[in-house]
Amino acid sequence: MLLKTFGWSFAITALGLVAAVFYGGWEALGVVAILSVLEISLSFDNAVVNAGILKKMSAFWQKIFLTIGILIAVFGMRLVFPVVIVAITAKLGPIEAVDLSFNQPDRYQELVTDAHPAIASFGGMFLLMIFLDFIFEERDIQWLRWIERPLAKLGKVDMLSVCIALIVLLISALTFATQAHQHGGGHANKAETVLLAGVAGLITYLIVGGLSSYFENKLEEEEEREHEAEEEARKSGKKLSAVVLSGKAAFFMFLYLEVLDASFSFDGVIGAFAITNNIVLMALGLGIGAMYVRSLTVYLVRQGTLDDYVYLEHGAHYAIGALSVILLVTIQYQINEIITGLVGVVLIAWSFWSSVRRNKALEAGGGDDNSGSKAEVPSGV
Repeated sequence: MLLKTFGWSFAITALGLVAAVFYGGWEALGVVAILSVLEISLSFDNAVVNAGILKKMSAFWQKIFLTIGILIAVFGMRLVFPVVIVAITAKLGPIEAVDLSFNQPDRYQELVTDAHPAIASFGGMFLLMIFLDFIFEERDIQWLRWIERPLAKLGKVDMLSVCIALIVLLISALTFATQAHQHGGGHANKAETVLLAGVAGLITYLIVGGLSSYFENKLEEEEEREHEAEEEARKSGKKLSAVVLSGKAAFFMFLYLEVLDASFSFDGVIGAFAITNNIVLMALGLGIGAMYVRSLTVYLVRQGTLDDYVYLEHGAHYAIGALSVILLVTIQYQINEIITGLVGVVLIAWSFWSSVRRNKALEAGGGDDNSGSKAEVPSGV
């Protein structure tokens, strides 16, 4: 099972490390290895959230996620994305931007850094919306109940998450964009950039997330009708022909996963420049890390880990909320990537530990922590 799920990741790791040695020797090998670990540590919460979505999809779409999806993740976000940023920021053609990345890596890094406020605002708002929609939703299982219960009640107010996100964006633009941009343009220009990018991130979430939810609901309705038809056929003794479900739901969930991965990769791509400005080594290291995140997502789905450790998804969403705040803060202030990675790891480890305690308490006859009818089960507080 482990080899089947992580086999491609192991193979890509070997090929990537060999390519690094041929490209730049043992020093390049070390850089690629560090970048791989950086990407995995920063994106572990991404894998948990992805697993919660991917488990609703068929085996076919899980394979698509591991094949076409990984091509988009590695070549799109870890290779093409930085080049596109430079091309747009410096108003260069794509070929010029690629040439700049190879022949003037310092200037290339400088241009990517200049584009960071827009990247951080877009990614921060997208991730913040994911966290807010999760925390405002009424759910049977609650982890930090003293926070989640009152927020779930507040979540009944229409469009509350959008309103809060816009308020956070406005505060971020006014607070973190008070100083002039390092390489030209006053703070007004920087604030405008942050606002526009943040609104774009919010719109992207609403469109992709909305389409995904719409078609997911359609899929659930179709499955319910199929189940009712099966029951009728079973009672009447008739043979039921298979119902073909629309692939639109799975497609939009796949699209949502890719946009989600893109938002998670922002901090990894930017953080990678603290280690190297060589685009080849960056693509190799972050690409290897992205493969493991993909494989870990599928592993969590196939092992049913989210069903066994029910607070993991909560921990991952809290990590998303923390990451969104960190991204918005980095519009003006630099935060070490180690801190960013540790925040997510600590929250997920805490939620895992809480899940283990809950399972042990249930086995001992403690009852469900949300039923309120039996002994209280530890829930992370």
